[in-house]
Amino acid sequence: MAGASADLRAALSGISGILVTPFDADDRIAPDRLKPIVDRAIGAGVHALVSNGNTGEFYGLTMPEAEAMVAAAAEHIAGRAPLIGGVGKSVGDAVVLAKASKRAGAAALMVHQPPDPFASPRGVLDYVARVADAADGLPLMLYLRNDAIGTANIVKLCSIPGVAGVKWATPAPLKLGEAIRNAPDDIVWVGGLAETWAPPLYAVGARGFTSGLINVWPAHSVAIHKALDAGDYVEAQRLIAIMSVFEDIRAEELGGTNVTTVKAALRLMGEDCGPARPPSADLLTDTQQERLVALLRQWGLT
Repeated sequence: MAGASADLRAALSGISGILVTPFDADDRIAPDRLKPIVDRAIGAGVHALVSNGNTGEFYGLTMPEAEAMVAAAAEHIAGRAPLIGGVGKSVGDAVVLAKASKRAGAAALMVHQPPDPFASPRGVLDYVARVADAADGLPLMLYLRNDAIGTANIVKLCSIPGVAGVKWATPAPLKLGEAIRNAPDDIVWVGGLAETWAPPLYAVGARGFTSGLINVWPAHSVAIHKALDAGDYVEAQRLIAIMSVFEDIRAEELGGTNVTTVKAALRLMGEDCGPARPPSADLLTDTQQERLVALLRQWGLT
């Protein structure tokens, strides 16, 4: 893996915990509220933490807020685990945030797939190449949420100097397997659809997974990872079933309650990180909230 140590490679192959972005009552970022979440995740053994991911409401943040959050995450982590800094939006924004993330102490960058409706595969290649130049040696993890660019272009992306791996966030295991077979051997492939999709993605060669659950119950995510790494798919599926309702609520409203559910759970645990920003749903509906309350009681977290 280009530019990545063996320790970093192992961490990137583990759980990438996507940190929330806390807000105060005036809708300002509240970075200090992140500390207990970081401490709990590291204490449970989460392998790497991600600032400015989608669970961190990346597209709802201004660039100064995103820069402040990656710096705050680095301060809270204090070298206890690798920090991955999410970068994206316009190519200029991505370059600025890549440099800011490196200054903050990030060990790697996660490049959000450009959501521009007129993004061309050739343009995405240029986009990633410019971010790689700005990263100045930091390894890049590509966050692939749409595989419509095709295997050939995914392989080209993986061949850009500095690209170390791919977080595969599309429910297409067979396409993932094809990409793995054709891409450079040193690319690390990570399941990007959280715990519920980890088993089928593991089965074709991905290792590790992204997780928003780590903000709330990191020990359970770590247990799932250990089961999968041991090849115990029966135990992994049993553990996933315990938390599947949480992911079901997050997937409602076209995924618009994804962050909302995580923040509602934290609020119930006494760690208020504010509501989610539009266009996410700010709060859960009464029915969603009732299901979440019952679930956290069942888990013993409230």
